[in-house]
Amino acid sequence: MKNLKVTLLLILSLAACALAQSGASETLAVDSIAFSKFYVSIEGGEKYPFGNLVDAVDNAYYVGLGARYAYWEDFDGIILFQYSYFEPHGKVPHIYGVHEVSGKLGLDYRWKLISPLVVGAGFLCNWNRADYDEKNRPHFESQGGTLTDNETEFGWFARLNLPVFTLDNYRAGLNVLWEQVWTLPERSNMLSVGLYVERRLW
Repeated sequence: MKNLKVTLLLILSLAACALAQSGASETLAVDSIAFSKFYVSIEGGEKYPFGNLVDAVDNAYYVGLGARYAYWEDFDGIILFQYSYFEPHGKVPHIYGVHEVSGKLGLDYRWKLISPLVVGAGFLCNWNRADYDEKNRPHFESQGGTLTDNETEFGWFARLNLPVFTLDNYRAGLNVLWEQVWTLPERSNMLSVGLYVERRLW
């Protein structure tokens, strides 16, 4: 009876060790994907307003920085920062333009059927501030809401990423990005088209 108890205890111990090892292997498999690759990029291009924005501002150039990292097997996490300066469409008294800084966080999906084209989507946060003559600030404030006190807006974006050139740790390509800001009563839409150069850090 004593030998049976020792045998059962030994079998249970071996089974527990096997389960623990299996769990550790699965965790290692997941961890070996997430953040196993990390890339940084610079980008430049042009933004095209749509809808009501067409009557408000002209097309504008933008510059940006980006980061991309392995997340799941076919998904990459993406972080984008862009700066652009919009000039008013037509003459607007006392306002020279609008500074916009945009931050974006999302996921890219590497769908094998359309490879090397990559599709992605996520959320965005835009910070805007008017470039104006400080002596006219009381005039703007008397008109109601303006961009003189900074404006933060949220929305979503979708993008297509087409790698064109790849060499060792470097990659260059085309980014096409559609963004929509949830500003009421009318939502704002904009299309961005730009070229990027990316480098793999690890």
